[in-house]
Amino acid sequence: MSNIIRWEPMREMMTLREAMDRLFDDAFTRPINNTSGFSSIPAIDLFQTEDDVVVKASLPGLKSEDVHISVTNGVLSLSGEFKQEEETKESTYHIREHRQGSFERSLQLPVDVETDKAKADFKDGILTITLPKAEAVKPRTISIKAK
Repeated sequence: MSNIIRWEPMREMMTLREAMDRLFDDAFTRPINNTSGFSSIPAIDLFQTEDDVVVKASLPGLKSEDVHISVTNGVLSLSGEFKQEEETKESTYHIREHRQGSFERSLQLPVDVETDKAKADFKDGILTITLPKAEAVKPRTISIKAK
């Protein structure tokens, strides 16, 4: 059984405020894309374990020597460059979607970390950075003495 709803043309018209909200949402909240429509900023996951802050970045097609990592004042910065393969002059491209150009991504770390003990592993296009938490921010267990 279907419901019959009375059509009201004024309900379907967008208000000026809704139109402006939609304009600003589209302009300022979507990720910045390069000219091919694919994001030039790598996708990143940041999470905490009991002892570490872990960052995973998706960097397919890059080599470890093409990526630079730094931590300054609680901000982790990743930068690198996707290098373009040499174009084939004898061919006509119909689709060309591989990324090219440099990128830089900075993240505010949620807690203080010990940068001198940090580790970075690069496997199958995924960069995993493990930053041990500073002792001051690690959870501590307080034992209760009963009298």
